Amino acid sequence: MATEKPYVIGLDLGGTNSVFGIVDASGKILEIGKVKTGAYETFDEWLNASIECLKPMIEKVGGIEKIKAMGAGAPNGNYYKGTIEFAPNLKWGKGIVEFAKAFEEKLGIPCKLTNDANAAALGEMKYGAARGMKNFIVITLGTGVGSGIVVNGEMVYGCDGFAGELGHVIVVPDGRQCGCGFKGCLEAYCSATGVARTAREILAKSDEPSLLREKNPEEIESLDVAIAAGKGDKIANEIFEFTGEILGKAMADFTKFSSPEAYIFFGGLTKAGDLIMNPIKKAYDENCLPIFRGKAKVLVSELPDSDAAVLGASALGWE
Repeated sequence: MATEKPYVIGLDLGGTNSVFGIVDASGKILEIGKVKTGAYETFDEWLNASIECLKPMIEKVGGIEKIKAMGAGAPNGNYYKGTIEFAPNLKWGKGIVEFAKAFEEKLGIPCKLTNDANAAALGEMKYGAARGMKNFIVITLGTGVGSGIVVNGEMVYGCDGFAGELGHVIVVPDGRQCGCGFKGCLEAYCSATGVARTAREILAKSDEPSLLREKNPEEIESLDVAIAAGKGDKIANEIFEFTGEILGKAMADFTKFSSPEAYIFFGGLTKAGDLIMNPIKKAYDENCLPIFRGKAKVLVSELPDSDAAVLGASALGWE
């Protein structure tokens, strides 16, 4: 069978872009195409645009008979049911969307779905930094904070397909409002959005000079903080110290649960490099139980951002 059907489709479905790739068994992306997720008001409109995007890609690799299956990583993707459920950052994701079934009907091949962070973890396990590992946690630091947990070589899905929402563990009781409706979640502090919020708070509290004051506070992004910190800006470095401390302490708690071999970080915020990773490692070591100290590696994804989620989703297709 493997020789008959040498390819799978991987989809990284984000709030802004939907990226489709056709992938071979070695993890090489042969064709890639994009659809603007936010440009469509309904799922059906987005689905039709996606099929139009896929048609020429599929033709280029020899037609649908060459494709074994499709795998997709999406916000609030339910692995067991193939549905996207109440995804706040998708215009058409407010209810329950019969996602996998729709693609199976349109393409005539099996389709598997999981959430975006789980897809990143599958990508790391099959093609990236977690090859050969049986216990690890991937933490995605983007607009939100996602996580994919692997225990004994298996993704942790829980009873309903939604396990592993570490971004919504409460780290500051009664703290910042999070998009999920609760207060004080890890995501409200350690996402790219959270870093920008921290910047605004710290700047408002002091008169200390900072390169960040050159921008309108509402327009500050995590990238601006990274650039300023790289130039030795004291406040920018303080922002990363604060963020890293919260994340490192949370990881020390996660370790008590599954004792991972590694934490693998993925997403836009990792581009800050040691500016964010050093405070994370320091807080993690200081807050780890002695029996766990020094065991888990703290790594940054080896896969290019744009490819990792597509590759991870494609790993579902090979299942």
